[in-house]
Amino acid sequence: MVKSGHASPVTRFGFSNPERPRLGVEVLDFATLRRRSPPDMLAAVHRTDFHQLFLFTGGTGTMTVDFVDHPVAAGTLLYVCPGRVLRLPRPSTVDALMVLYTESFPPQLPALLDPFSPISWTVPDHSLRRAVLELKSEYRRAVAEPESVITVELLRQLLGALLLRIRRLPNAGEIPAKDETFHRFQHEVERSFATTRNASDYAARVGYSLRSLNRLCQAATGDTAKALIDARVALEAKRLLVHTDLPVATIGHRLGFTEPTNFGKFFTRETGLTPGAFRDHEHT
Repeated sequence: MVKSGHASPVTRFGFSNPERPRLGVEVLDFATLRRRSPPDMLAAVHRTDFHQLFLFTGGTGTMTVDFVDHPVAAGTLLYVCPGRVLRLPRPSTVDALMVLYTESFPPQLPALLDPFSPISWTVPDHSLRRAVLELKSEYRRAVAEPESVITVELLRQLLGALLLRIRRLPNAGEIPAKDETFHRFQHEVERSFATTRNASDYAARVGYSLRSLNRLCQAATGDTAKALIDARVALEAKRLLVHTDLPVATIGHRLGFTEPTNFGKFFTRETGLTPGAFRDHEHT
């Protein structure tokens, strides 16, 4: 990981493999991370531009992803997609296998993990651990044999197989056909939440009436389309408040609010705190 120069309390990391530059995957454990990283870096709230998988193999702790605490213990699997804000558990309290990879490294297969995938699973059996260990073994071989194109391709396919195994886990299975429209809605929100919070706009984009879109969203999540849109805007506001030193008014403008007071009212309604109070709380 490469640390960027940034004055805010959230550190940004870009993908960089110290063992084999230009290889878009790295497989390591927490012990390795402890040896090569200063304590302040391990404790920092940070945001990355690459995918991260954590399979915890021992100990207990708490990992924070996008301001939500996730208890971790042996058998916990966590997925963190690019752009999410996270804080690692104290490395001295847990053991874990880690798979870090760029967007372009896995094979281009359908139904791999994406920003709408679950974050946490409990993996009761050892099959997933065996798959990660096999990936780690081939990764070590790729580091030792930098000229081997076959090893790199095998590594790519093993990562793809691992991601498909995770995609089959409970709560992360195949998307039923009837939910494809909901996922189109999710992608539209991800693409345009900073320019429109109007649920009718999204209904038109997916070819539904607003009433039908609300029924779909409530069946999938229990919330209306408008509530999901507002939640995504509020999450991005939280990220910007913690991740940057931008003034509150500038953050509001980035998220489509023409008046700072309207942004303040929106954020307080969604989170129970003013933007300034939320920023102060997260920085303490």
